[in-house]
Amino acid sequence: MTDQPQKVAIIIGASGGIGKAVALRLAQDGFAIVGHYAGNAANVDEVLAAIKAPGGRAIGVKADVAAEADVVALFNTTLDTFGRIDVVVHSAGIMPMGSIADGDLTTFDKVIATNLRGTFIVLSQAARHVAEGGRIIAFSSSVLTKSFPNYGAYVASKGGVEGLVRVLANELRGRNITVNAVAPGPTGTELFLKGKSNGLIDSLAKMAPLERIGTPQDIAGTVSFLAGADGAWVNAQVIRSNGGFA
Repeated sequence: MTDQPQKVAIIIGASGGIGKAVALRLAQDGFAIVGHYAGNAANVDEVLAAIKAPGGRAIGVKADVAAEADVVALFNTTLDTFGRIDVVVHSAGIMPMGSIADGDLTTFDKVIATNLRGTFIVLSQAARHVAEGGRIIAFSSSVLTKSFPNYGAYVASKGGVEGLVRVLANELRGRNITVNAVAPGPTGTELFLKGKSNGLIDSLAKMAPLERIGTPQDIAGTVSFLAGADGAWVNAQVIRSNGGFA
């Protein structure tokens, strides 16, 4: 029996709550990990140390996902270090609130640059470099189905992500690469909890039939399924990992 080369996963946004959980879970699943971060090196260092402690392989790479040159360098560093790319998970994003009537174009442009332009750039590089049989996993949000006030820019960006995922799945026909999105509901991360009262968090939790906020590990489990052998027949889908929130 010949040894198979270790598969490699790039986690975009590995310093965030969900991205960290995904990196740790895929390392547990046997992947070598490339943990991307934009600014929080300390968080990524913790993730890398946790992966390396039991003998895993991992590196951290800093990049601005909205800057094409940075993302190209990230993919090249991965190939130079590990020689292959099998899975790309793009979990980085921002979620500033504001009403459409306010017309805050500065914030809107920033959200679109990070969440939509960044996803386009990452998906473009993934399409060029992911090995045959690989997986590309982007992140949307279950808030799309709720249309809550003040989420206009965020919803616009994530709606675009869902469109890109379905188009890219068709563009990769014949390469045995799946392209999907995970759309979490309310999840206990800094991104979600910031600026929300306990009362609001409780009311959002009760909207799901399971009556709780999701955990980063819940979402990482969904990503693990899509990245693993059992997810091979799921393609061009948005998986709403949300406890029934929407």
